[in-house]
Amino acid sequence: MKIYLTATTWSGLHCFTTINCRKRLLLMLLAVIPWPSAFCADLRADVRDPAGAPVADAVIVATPADGSMVEVNPGTDIVDQVDRQFVPYVKAIVVGTSVSFPNKDNIRHHVYSFSAAKRFELPLYSGVPADPVKFDTPGVVILGCNIHDWMIGYIYVSESPWFAVTDTQGRAEIKGLPEGSYNVRSWHPLMKIDEKATVKTVDLGPAPVSEINWVLELKPDIRP
Repeated sequence: MKIYLTATTWSGLHCFTTINCRKRLLLMLLAVIPWPSAFCADLRADVRDPAGAPVADAVIVATPADGSMVEVNPGTDIVDQVDRQFVPYVKAIVVGTSVSFPNKDNIRHHVYSFSAAKRFELPLYSGVPADPVKFDTPGVVILGCNIHDWMIGYIYVSESPWFAVTDTQGRAEIKGLPEGSYNVRSWHPLMKIDEKATVKTVDLGPAPVSEINWVLELKPDIRP
């Protein structure tokens, strides 16, 4: 950032030898520097089913209500294959992230997806495939294995860098949200309602931590 001195500011520099003039110059500089808001808050989410049991693997996404978004470096991530299962079952990433799919089983897998957000295939392989897969479109990507039909996993590609996935206690936390109003939504691969129906508005103010919760009715989990 460049700071340009006006004629008035320059005259203040000439009188910098006195305490009063130093204070005056400091106030003048504070007036021209665009200081950002230092306030940030954490958002804690709790997701339950109608019986009160915790819901794991629910994705929580917060987007600024005014539509603004910060730029982030997407980086890389991993979805493992262990005991003929995708691990984790649900992986949330920000759009633009590249994901590697290492095979840690002693048999070969053929990973693929026909989802609109990302279509790809990794033909039969063991170990680590040569290149990661870049997910450049927001949406839900369903993972499968062409050899083992019961293998299923999900990658949630978020347009927002502020997201989290609930743990086995149904809890998740999004840290470091700047002050403001947010539309917060939840998603789970087995939920019966549309993701848009889960949107809630949260105003993050002086409180360091805000709480939000959902009750989601889920379809039966038929995974072996």
